[in-house]
Amino acid sequence: MVKPVGARSLHNQVVHELGQLIVSGKLAPGEGLPREDLLAEQLQVSRTALREAMKVLVAKGLIESRQRTGARVREAIHWKQLDAEVLAWRCASMPTDSFIEQLVEMRELIEPGAAAAAAKRRTDAQIIELKAAYDAMAASRDLDAWAEADLAFHEILLQATNNSLMVSLFSVIETALGTFFLLSARNSGNFKAALPQHAKVYEAIRRGQPEVARKAMLVMVADSRANILGQSRKAT
Repeated sequence: MVKPVGARSLHNQVVHELGQLIVSGKLAPGEGLPREDLLAEQLQVSRTALREAMKVLVAKGLIESRQRTGARVREAIHWKQLDAEVLAWRCASMPTDSFIEQLVEMRELIEPGAAAAAAKRRTDAQIIELKAAYDAMAASRDLDAWAEADLAFHEILLQATNNSLMVSLFSVIETALGTFFLLSARNSGNFKAALPQHAKVYEAIRRGQPEVARKAMLVMVADSRANILGQSRKAT
């Protein structure tokens, strides 16, 4: 099950290989990993590189290592769920309905409040940047360009709160948001279908209307939920 890591790889690539196996469920919770010498041989890396990788995985909560029983995969409840790499691995595997629901709930808790705060505190320069991101969404000709501009729009919106904690949050949830936007646009009949709702959020922030911005963002999140979960249920 464990594939060799490329000859030029360092311990971070061992982390990536094992991390994906764990998060995807190919290495199940409670499952023991091979002995250090065997695992290093399977991955074709030095035992030193493997040890460094294992330290990282322990810190992320994905595995536990004990002297007598060796290394075992931990239950998902112990994972550092907001770790950027853990989020990326979860998003790289086929997202489940439950994970998508968690992403939606995260957005419902964060983004409407952020939109309201941005309407109160945004600067003129930030409004210009937000409009530029919106224009890039409008001008996008393919799904990838749309998703990139969409992510930029939401990043600038968080920056416009001028709340340092909120701004720093983006670096944590960036991967999850990017995946969410891509899935939502892909599942929509028209990947630009959310453009009018983004326009409403932008206008409310520009005009300094916190409650209007909050409600517009809630509608946007609800529409995204319908796009993603509606399509995934049709496929089952």
